[in-house]
Amino acid sequence: MEKLATDITYIRVKDDFVYMSAVIDLYNNEVVAWATSERNDMALVQATLNKLSKVQGIAGAILHSDQGFQYTSKVYANQLAGLQLTGSHSRRGNCFDNACIESFFSHMKTEEIYLNKPGTYDMIKRNIERYIRYYNSARFQTKLDERSPIEYRKALAA
Repeated sequence: MEKLATDITYIRVKDDFVYMSAVIDLYNNEVVAWATSERNDMALVQATLNKLSKVQGIAGAILHSDQGFQYTSKVYANQLAGLQLTGSHSRRGNCFDNACIESFFSHMKTEEIYLNKPGTYDMIKRNIERYIRYYNSARFQTKLDERSPIEYRKALAA
């Protein structure tokens, strides 16, 4: 892995929100780490990085994010250093710099969340997990020669 992107999105559940942090591999758009929380805070980002730390081959990669408070904090920078990752940030006010992960969030919400309207935090977590399994292993993408992210990675590694 050489280039990764991360961000946070929110999902409405009745009168509240569930926040999701995710990391994708820009090589094949595979979601390689994610976490959910009822709070948009450093703990959410740290939980995502803890999951990312279990992925092989991340040392030396660039992890790109927007300039949200979590990603510009010293705690985040220290955790990246501990994982041997280099942080990169979008230009201020330019959402296009992080379009890859924004696109994933949009697909997830359109293809899963809005269709199924989960009503609880636990339901959302299950729906997200199901969607990520589908997205990584079965959802073909034109830019990946009509393959899913995992199929694409395996085909090029063969």
